[in-house]
Amino acid sequence: MKLVSYLTAQGNDQLAFYHEGYLYNTDTVHPDLPGSMGLFLHYWSDVITTAQEVNAAIVAGKITTASGLPLANAKLLSPVPFPTSCRDGYAFRQHVAAARRNRGVPMIPEFDQYPIFYFTNHNSIQGPGPIRCMPDHFEKLDFELEAAIVVCKNGRNIPAEQADEYIGGLMIMNDMSARRLQMEEMLLNLGPAKGKDFSTVLGPWLVTLDELTDYEVPCKDGHVGKSWNLGMRCWVNGVQVSEGNVADMDWTFAEIIERCAYGVDIHAGDVIGSGTVGTGCFLELNGTGKLNNPDYQEQWLQPGDTVTMEIDGLGKLENTIVQEATNFSILQKKK
Repeated sequence: MKLVSYLTAQGNDQLAFYHEGYLYNTDTVHPDLPGSMGLFLHYWSDVITTAQEVNAAIVAGKITTASGLPLANAKLLSPVPFPTSCRDGYAFRQHVAAARRNRGVPMIPEFDQYPIFYFTNHNSIQGPGPIRCMPDHFEKLDFELEAAIVVCKNGRNIPAEQADEYIGGLMIMNDMSARRLQMEEMLLNLGPAKGKDFSTVLGPWLVTLDELTDYEVPCKDGHVGKSWNLGMRCWVNGVQVSEGNVADMDWTFAEIIERCAYGVDIHAGDVIGSGTVGTGCFLELNGTGKLNNPDYQEQWLQPGDTVTMEIDGLGKLENTIVQEATNFSILQKKK
């Protein structure tokens, strides 16, 4: 299934099935289905079978487009518009190794010992569309090409061998980053915070695992959990800048969930990102470019830029960078 959240004329978030250019409201096509993603995830075990049956009827044409809304007429939100939390992992060794090499430091051995994550601002989650940025954000504004999951049932102390049962589906994630803010605050060994908390993009839809069965591949040796052969790409203003694969994750989502849930309750609606795929941000690309060519010209996102991300099976996510009409700067307030 592909599940979408969009904004209604009344200002509410509405959950819908997506199929071939049309949206079908969950609570319209079946009275027992919730009308929002939050409720859908909360009652996941009670409604998932009914939802799969309804989706099959839509795909088979038994529920016609007369019941649907053209996708082009809808304002898409994040598929999970109000996540209960948002964590971001650090699962791609290629990205970590390249970033450290570019800084002239060796690969950190702890990467291969355990997965890590940080919390980002779950109230700044958004879907396709404009990303509003302040002046300080444009001090090395960056995208980060990732995949993300949403948790579909509550749990605690979950072994990795059982953790795939807690994954409701996958989405594209763009972990937007203001690199100067990020690097300055992390000099104090805390963060990232202000460099990350202004926008995290998810979308365009949540794809449930039953639709990704044909993409499943073995995870890497010594690891546990599902892995998927899903190509990942990013374009800026129509020029491709990144390419990778979800299967390149060294740590699986199951292993990240195990870490997240250790001694802690995780909740239906929690979002967990994969971390950046290799080549998946300008920070890494610029560092590699300068390492190979001292005259390399750094590239960062600018007002008006369009960022387009695509992951096989998960759709295409597009955002435009918008500069807010203000000169207010916290960087200028440094003592």
